[in-house]
Amino acid sequence: MQSGNSTQVFLELINQHKGIIHKAAKMYMNQPEDQEDLFQEIVGQLWKAYPTFKGNSKFSTWMYRVALNTALVFFKKEHKKPDKVSLNHEFDIADINDSHEKEEKLTYLYKAVQELNQIEKALIFLYLEDLSHREIAENLGISEINTRVKLNRTKEKLQQIIKNNGYEF
Repeated sequence: MQSGNSTQVFLELINQHKGIIHKAAKMYMNQPEDQEDLFQEIVGQLWKAYPTFKGNSKFSTWMYRVALNTALVFFKKEHKKPDKVSLNHEFDIADINDSHEKEEKLTYLYKAVQELNQIEKALIFLYLEDLSHREIAENLGISEINTRVKLNRTKEKLQQIIKNNGYEF
């Protein structure tokens, strides 16, 4: 069981990095309801795993791993509804400061990403989080060279999907 102080620190860290969770949910789920379910599942898994976080890496790096692993398992369960974990805390679902145009472009990007396989989604997710090739390689357990090659191929594939679907950027 988590202590009160530990709970508060966890909630602050989640709130600070909630964008990571939202992006993972949008990368792996197409429907808003499924995205929210996955968001809740990731938060629940982070909460369960939080006692094991030792601080040997940045919290965000650890969070990426948990979020991606949870998203992959959730995706493989074919949208099986997770058990909800109530944290008695509200999280903003959308950043109200985003412009309509930016939201539209993000929508196109997320639709295009839905056509990628799980590894490609993870690569794009980590790339969009501005991680270095080395950090992406560490998170995915592949070599840095393999990361560069796969990321370049995935970006080219994503550009082709966007072009083929007539999305405007």
